[in-house]
Amino acid sequence: MSGLPTYATPGQTVWYYGFRIICGLIFFFLIAPIVVIIPLSFNAQDFFTFTPEMLAFDPEGYSTKHYEDFFTSSDWQLALKNSLRIAPVATILSVSLGTLAAIGLSQSHVPFRRAIMAILISPMIVPLIISATGMYFFYSNPYIPIPFYGKLELPFTLTGTYIGVVLAHAALGIPFVIITVTATLVGFDKSLTRAAANMGAGPVTTFFRVQMPLILPGVVSGGLFAFITSFDEVVVVLFVGSAGQKTLPWQMFTGLREQISPTILAVATILIAISIVLLFVVELLRRRSERLRGMSPS
Repeated sequence: MSGLPTYATPGQTVWYYGFRIICGLIFFFLIAPIVVIIPLSFNAQDFFTFTPEMLAFDPEGYSTKHYEDFFTSSDWQLALKNSLRIAPVATILSVSLGTLAAIGLSQSHVPFRRAIMAILISPMIVPLIISATGMYFFYSNPYIPIPFYGKLELPFTLTGTYIGVVLAHAALGIPFVIITVTATLVGFDKSLTRAAANMGAGPVTTFFRVQMPLILPGVVSGGLFAFITSFDEVVVVLFVGSAGQKTLPWQMFTGLREQISPTILAVATILIAISIVLLFVVELLRRRSERLRGMSPS
């Protein structure tokens, strides 16, 4: 049933349907490049385009051979293994540091909160190639700056190491955790922590038994965003990592540049499915967070 009222003028009618057409075109513009990958990943031929058999919905035009190649190729499995080694650890670091930073910045007595927040979320704003270049030069020769002395150079390098890639991905994931946890803390009733303190609970007990359960949906949401960021990232790992840390996006980039392998489409489809599942979980957590804070889920 149309939502257009019966007394609408011709101009309102034109705008009513025109607005929906514009929204549909924008939605198509955003989604079409992603959706088109899914059927192409089942192409029976080694092409990146639709074959006549596929357009005719001939079963012989479709195949799962690219998925089989992904699950049997040693290169792809090594890349998947590296991604599954790096992303969870980077996520744990991002969640730990980002949550602490968000809680600290939520305190009204902290000076220069806005400036510190801007610095912490800058990895989201600064172009990734610039962040990757800075990480490469710093991780190649890490040092600790000391005022009035200069710098204390550390006797090791982080480039080409597992720890270096994890730290780089953690730096990219921290802003997402800070933003989601800060948004959750906006509706947090601080009288609860004061009540816990009056009853003899220490800061650590108050945090884990009072504050953490209420902000947990925001923490988990930030963690999911940090995981997706690390799992899909390719620019920084190209600068900081080495062949031993080749991740799934890195292998996809190599496949596009050197082999033009359609297996990339199968991997992309798997990554799209993972992203959709994670976003669905984030939406469930957002609704739960709003219910805990007494807000109506929208």
